[in-house]
Amino acid sequence: MTNRRVFVTGGARGLGRAICLAFAKRGAKVAFTYVKNEEAAKATLAELGEDGLAFKAQAFDATETENAVRAVEQKWGGIDVLVNNAGVTQNLPLALMEEDDFDHVMRVNVKGVFVTSKAVLRGMIRAKKGVIVNIGSLAGIRMIEAPIHYCASKAAVVGLTQAMAKEVARHNVRVVCLAPGLLEDGLGRNLPEHRLADYLKHCAVGRVGTFAEVAEACVFLASEDASYAWGTTVLMDGGV
Repeated sequence: MTNRRVFVTGGARGLGRAICLAFAKRGAKVAFTYVKNEEAAKATLAELGEDGLAFKAQAFDATETENAVRAVEQKWGGIDVLVNNAGVTQNLPLALMEEDDFDHVMRVNVKGVFVTSKAVLRGMIRAKKGVIVNIGSLAGIRMIEAPIHYCASKAAVVGLTQAMAKEVARHNVRVVCLAPGLLEDGLGRNLPEHRLADYLKHCAVGRVGTFAEVAEACVFLASEDASYAWGTTVLMDGGV
């Protein structure tokens, strides 16, 4: 990953932050986006070193995203790896879910992947190389008890991955999806105790995953060691 140019959406904290640091640890230059948490963004940027870049941008906002991508391309000459990590969820049952709730999750988790990928792909296609790693979820693959808008959005990410991979393969751009199960924070932390206990009961390892574990898998999928993985979704759920 030495001197590879990496762009990560939602990289200020949580899994996104772990992904940024995992790439940087292997010598990559890392740029990331964030939305609200200025302090977390500054902390992550400080750990990335002098080559780190941070941009305040919503993944689904075409103008903000285009501006961030163009700034990175002007600074570094291009982007080698895109990680579509930005995502949201809400622990809401269907009966209490409003249209705005549904639209917000789909906007961030699905439209965000489309908008950011489109912005980055132009440069990758010109360069005839690149890798896109979309962060999916177990909830988009298996029938589990999870918010329906989150499940639908992550299932859409799998479909987007397959369609993009087929379309841009002729340009030597590789697209894959990494789908974690419950992790140490985020949705896992906000689950009711009985649902978390049920997950752990059916998990072969008997624990939630760590951000670091998933980040390492993300780096691998973006590397040449995974060069024969195209359009696939790698499930990383501890054996549920």
